[in-house]
Formats: sequence, structure tokens, C-alpha cells
Amino acid sequence: MPKFRTLDDLQVKGKRVLVRADLNVPVQDGKVTDTLRLERQAPTIRELADKGAKVIVLSHFDRPKGKVVPSMSLKSIAPALAKAVGKPVAFAEDCVGPKAKAAVDALKDGDIVLLENTRFHAGEEANDESFTKQVATLGDIFVNDAFSAAHRAHATTTGLAYLLPSAAGRSMEAELNHLDKALGNPERPLMAVVGGAKVSTKITLLENLVKRVETLVIGGAMANTFLAAEGISVGKSLCEPDHLETARRVISLSIESGAAILLPVDAVVAKEFKAHAAHRTVDIRGVKSDEMILDVGPASIEAFANRLHNTKTLVWNGPFGAFEMEPFDKGTVAAARLVAERTRAGDLLSVAGGGDTVAALNHAGVADDFSYVSTAGGAFLEWLEGQELPGVAALAS
Repeated sequence: MPKFRTLDDLQVKGKRVLVRADLNVPVQDGKVTDTLRLERQAPTIRELADKGAKVIVLSHFDRPKGKVVPSMSLKSIAPALAKAVGKPVAFAEDCVGPKAKAAVDALKDGDIVLLENTRFHAGEEANDESFTKQVATLGDIFVNDAFSAAHRAHATTTGLAYLLPSAAGRSMEAELNHLDKALGNPERPLMAVVGGAKVSTKITLLENLVKRVETLVIGGAMANTFLAAEGISVGKSLCEPDHLETARRVISLSIESGAAILLPVDAVVAKEFKAHAAHRTVDIRGVKSDEMILDVGPASIEAFANRLHNTKTLVWNGPFGAFEMEPFDKGTVAAARLVAERTRAGDLLSVAGGGDTVAALNHAGVADDFSYVSTAGGAFLEWLEGQELPGVAALAS
């Protein structure tokens, strides 16, 4: 992984530090309903303020498409951010121009201000040079702490790094270090768990991982497409007949690379997709035409446990089954707890990410037991796919 500077490399006292955070958090009735991202960003903002910097926080919120949309203002986020940081956070009604300049000019060493939604300006998503320069005039140093937006080549995620001395914030630093340990230079054997609904959304991911891991575990509804590709009937389960050849290609790549692909050997099936539906556990070849696979069975979890026993590094993206509905959450919960147990024992480095994955690990009560759980979503997936992230590349320039 390219080297990048961190907060340890900066002298920030008395400096205006532009911090690109990701404050794109869920809000309902003007209140933040999930503060996890704010809590991840808080240490960088707090540390810079404690060191005497004038901290200027930048972020997007939702998709206003270059126009001012009052309901997408960051103003409602400022109190929650202040609570997460443990310090007062002022708010400026623009991120460039006179209002932003006045707010920045009013800062004393150690003060924090949150600027308005960067996406209220079309220049943000266009990575417009003029807009980027306007933002850059507000700061002396740029700190990017928004890994979750690093896959976007926008003005405040990428452009600023080419105009100002730059470094990664603590959240970005932790993310990059864990991902490097997980995929860049992992301790082997390396296992990847890939679940979810569709093969079609994770083709690049599967093709990249199967060349890099010792074991590729495929779960969720996408496993049905792989099973169908091997001639196994999946009844009325969610399946992508148009991607049987894709599945066969991934299987072929696994043979070339020597990776083992682990598919379900048994399944929990039902005739309807709803919580507590009548269900049964069957051998994977015993699915009837009017049944759908909604979870993996105990034999599949036992096979997973056997492979996991010798694994040193694990990357996880996607659930094993319909974990949102009982009792079809049992496979995902069991697998997650096995990973957590080995991680707690110090025998495994475990890195997980993706919206459904985070929700599943929280549901299993083990999110805090994994080595690292990424909240990055799209950026996490693109990293796993082997793509260069513009926001990360800019920090190494």
C-alpha cells in the first residue's frame, strides 16, 4: 500500500485544518438516529482541536445534486457531532464564500466549525478546480478522514489533497491499516466470506478475491446461482439464471488459483418468504420445486468452522441467509460468533464491511469483537475489488 502521512506528521497549532469527514448519517425528524459514523470521525476532530488547530469540518449529506435543499442541510448534524466530539461545534451556512470565510475567521485555536453541505455546490461532485480552490483558501492543511467517500473523485475528497499539505485522519488511518493487513499483506491462510442477494453486483469482487484467498465462502442468495451452475436444483429460491456462466467462471478461476470455494451443503427452506414461516432443514440436493432456500443449515456451519479453524485472516462482506427474519438468521449468527470467538482468542484477524454485514454482526451481538468493522460501504467494496480509490491515491501523491 502507498505510504501516506498521518496526524503524527503534522504541526497543527494555530493552523486552519480542513477535515473531510463523512457525516452522511441517518436523520429522522431532525435527529440523528445512528451516531456510529460520528463516533468514528470524532477522535480526529478532537485531537486536532486539543492540539490547538482551528478545525474546519467538511462533509456531504444526501444527494442535493448541486442545489441548496434545506432538508439536506448539515445544520441538524452539528449538535450530534458536538456531543460525539465532546466540544462545541459552530455552524456556517455555506462551505465557500463570505459566510464560510467569516465563520473560519472567527475561529480561535482549538475551535471547531462545521461548514454547510459541500454538495450544495455542483463543483463538489464535478471536482471543479475553481470550487476546489475556493475551499482550499479556507485552510492551511487538509486532513481526509472520510474513507467511506474515498472512492469518489470529488473536490473535497480528492482535489484538496493536491492543493494543500495533506494527511489521513485517525479513522482513515485505521481503515487503511486494517485493509492492508487483511488483503495487502495478510497472514495466511486467508478466507473471504461473500454473501448477499446477487452475483451480478459482486462479479469483480468475486473474481479478485478468488485469486487472492485460500478459501472463498459464498453465502446468501448468490450461493443459489453457484449451486444452480453446478446442476443443483434450488426450487423457487432467488437465483440469477443469466449469471450461471459467471459462477462457472469464478469456479474455474478457483481451480487455477488453488482456492477452495465453500458452498452450502445443507439449507433451511420454506415455501414463503416471511418470518417464522414453516420450514425444514434439508441436504442441499433435497430442495423441492416449491421451496426456497432462506439460510444455511448446521452442516454448512460445521464445514465453515472446520475451514475457519486454520484460517489466520478473514474478510467478510454479506450475510449467509435472510438474517433479518427469524429463524433464518441462525446461520449468519452462528458463523459470526465463530469468527468473533477466534478473534477474541487472538487467533484471527477479522475485517468486515458493508451495510448488511454491519447490521448482521450487530444482530449477532459481535460487531465489537471483530478486529475491524468498516462503515464505508461502496469504498470498502471497491477496495476488495482491487480498485484504486482516488481519495486514498491523492493522500499518497
